[in-house]
Amino acid sequence: MIVRMWHDDHPPPHIHVAYQGFEALVQIDTGQILKGKLPKKVASIISDWCETHRVELLENWDRAQRFETLERIQGADHD
Repeated sequence: MIVRMWHDDHPPPHIHVAYQGFEALVQIDTGQILKGKLPKKVASIISDWCETHRVELLENWDRAQRFETLERIQGADHD
């Protein structure tokens, strides 16, 4: 899974997720897919990850809106 956040992106706060040809926008607050598609297991992992790291993700979203450097967030595989 590749998770990205873009600077000055459109609301609502979300992340971009790519996995083996699938792509989706996932809302940070809910962990739900806004657009696109992910395999069920991947969507579940990302949703749980958003819940665990919601504060960090929203802080990064605010940084991104100000074009500031984003902080690295531990991945679901603990990298």
